[in-house]
Amino acid sequence: MEATARWSLVTAVAPIAWGTTYFVTQRYLPEGHPLYGAVFRALPAGIVLLALSRRRPHGALWWKALVLGTLNMGAFFALVYVAAQLLPTSIASTVMATAPVVMMLLAWPLLSERPHILPAVGAGVGIAGVSVMLLTNATGIDPLGVLASVAAMTMSSIGYILTKKWCPDVDVFALTSWQLIAGGVVLVPVAVAVEGAPPALDGGAVLGFVYVSGVATALAFTAWFAGLRHLSAGTVGLIGLLNPVTGVLLGTLVAGDTLTARQGAGLVLVFLGIVLGQPGVTRAARTWRARRSAARSGVPESCPRPQPRQQA
Repeated sequence: MEATARWSLVTAVAPIAWGTTYFVTQRYLPEGHPLYGAVFRALPAGIVLLALSRRRPHGALWWKALVLGTLNMGAFFALVYVAAQLLPTSIASTVMATAPVVMMLLAWPLLSERPHILPAVGAGVGIAGVSVMLLTNATGIDPLGVLASVAAMTMSSIGYILTKKWCPDVDVFALTSWQLIAGGVVLVPVAVAVEGAPPALDGGAVLGFVYVSGVATALAFTAWFAGLRHLSAGTVGLIGLLNPVTGVLLGTLVAGDTLTARQGAGLVLVFLGIVLGQPGVTRAARTWRARRSAARSGVPESCPRPQPRQQA
């Protein structure tokens, strides 16, 4: 149980780091170049991790890294860019919050991870919490933006499940580096076609990209894929709900935003949903049900049930 809790904490590094990118992007990174921003974010992080791991893909891992990098980084970043252009942040974040449910459903046929009741309930509670926390009287809901947001959430969820299925024994630093480099390379021609020349960077932007690439990408994705290796996909997806929570809390603590009662209620629901999805809670619930069942039947939990006598 201690090991499971430890891996949950490691996994939490990812969504917390991702939640800080909203603040860093708005304060320090150049506007109007989100695709180049994604390239500057992915490629340096991938190169650094590749230097640390010193491992190149071999055999089928070449095409698997390309597919996973496209799903988890390249196409995901591009679709998030489209959604950010067409949707209010609250709507896009709420759509992304449905990822735990999608990951649970995909993990069932692809990984044989059958969803349990408490994590499923936790996913529902967490999604409700994000909705309460972020959804207000949002206007300008573009169907194309919703489609892009749903596609981003679905593709990344598929990518995470395939990462867990295809690469269970690959070094996590190497695996993360290959995906980041593949995703960055896929994004380069898209960035050139859509945004033209890359933006000029001042000192603040350089420091911002160092943080986003180093902490919110290299460290975050390594922690995320490490969590996928040791935890169920549904549990990891629920921990991902810390992303919007971090954005709200950082806005309150650093940017001076006011935390409303509605947002506070949403935060409580999100944390409750995450707790319900933890393996330790599921095991505790099973133990309680077993003891209750044993008490009702009058058979002590430690004693075996009498077996029917076989006929000679």
